[in-house]
Amino acid sequence: MRGFRTFLLRGNLVDLAVAVVIGVAFTAVVRALVGDIITPLIAAIVGKPSFGNLRVTLGHATISYGAFLNELVSFVLIAAVVYFLIVTPVSKLLALTDRHKAATERECPECLSQIPAAAIRCKFCTASVPAAAPAEGGPAPGS
Repeated sequence: MRGFRTFLLRGNLVDLAVAVVIGVAFTAVVRALVGDIITPLIAAIVGKPSFGNLRVTLGHATISYGAFLNELVSFVLIAAVVYFLIVTPVSKLLALTDRHKAATERECPECLSQIPAAAIRCKFCTASVPAAAPAEGGPAPGS
């Protein structure tokens, strides 16, 4: 039981649970927006009383394409919000922090492992590596 309790109380599991709950709530809000505001506006343009009730009958089968279109609009809105409000800002923030961070590691030419920038010997394959080129305006590593 101790291991299970430790698993449940890990920070990333709690963060994931919070993200799922917020995602479900956000999905409900977007579905309400699509079902109650956007699709009635589209239905008014098309001339049908309810966009969600659009369907076609082929023989004995009824295809409710209006419900599918509601779900499709919901998906596109959720994907757009996630992309523009989460993915894009986080990508820009990561690029900004990476741009200002000085290189602290470099690649060993022999084994391609990441080694400290000032190293003259690889800690993985023990090959001698040439000194790294000095950064612009900075001293040479190891000096």
